[in-house]
Amino acid sequence: MPTTILRLLLLITLPIAAVRADQPPPVDNGTQPEVQREEQRVFRLNVSPNGYPPYLIVRDDHISGIFWDVMSAATRNMNVQLEAVQVPRKRVDQMLLRGYMEGSLRAPDWTREPHRFVWSDVVVYAQEVFFYLKDTEFHFDTLNDLRGKTILTHLGYKYPTLQGLFQAGEAFRFDVSQDENQLRYLLHSGRFNAAILERRVGRWIIRNNATLQDQFLVSDNSVSNVGLRLMARPDMADFVARFNAELERIKASGELDRIISRYQ
Repeated sequence: MPTTILRLLLLITLPIAAVRADQPPPVDNGTQPEVQREEQRVFRLNVSPNGYPPYLIVRDDHISGIFWDVMSAATRNMNVQLEAVQVPRKRVDQMLLRGYMEGSLRAPDWTREPHRFVWSDVVVYAQEVFFYLKDTEFHFDTLNDLRGKTILTHLGYKYPTLQGLFQAGEAFRFDVSQDENQLRYLLHSGRFNAAILERRVGRWIIRNNATLQDQFLVSDNSVSNVGLRLMARPDMADFVARFNAELERIKASGELDRIISRYQ
């Protein structure tokens, strides 16, 4: 082969080979999700189209929130690039199993088949509580206090503690698709006794809506107290173990408390 042609071939092929050598090799054993990355260099976290403030806040192209900040701190030390994807809640489980993304914020208690996923340690605890109007006599000490009451609930959510009351017709639920609308219905309709929201979520909504401020009280007792965790694909046990180590560091250093305080 002439020397000139050989040199041209080397110039063409060497950059391509260098790029390919830097990329992870494909993995396909028939049991793994559609997308694989060696050492998980990119982590796609679902933030949902509307987020879940103050845990996940989506404003235009900017993502923030308690959980996002924790994930950012952990993945930065893990040399992993964190990317946001927006998948509606009802599609999250299947999209995770198919490999469209790597993880989402969730509690096993809120998941139909939690055994299908890998779960991190608890990042932060979430409390579902009752929000009610200041000028009402609503209180919640025992389930008997809810008899005859109509409660605003989130569409598609289950409340195991209250399920018996709802099924027996001793208390009534009215489903609403948006958390903010639960408070607006409670304030303006006159038909409802209280609304169930996660404590930080409800307070965040009120703080960021002038018309809702100074209108509500919050029950001391909670309907549920669950640990919010990273829910990851079933092939990501190693990544989650590394994340847990970073999460322990974030907690021990006080960084988690500082993150939470930014969203109080």
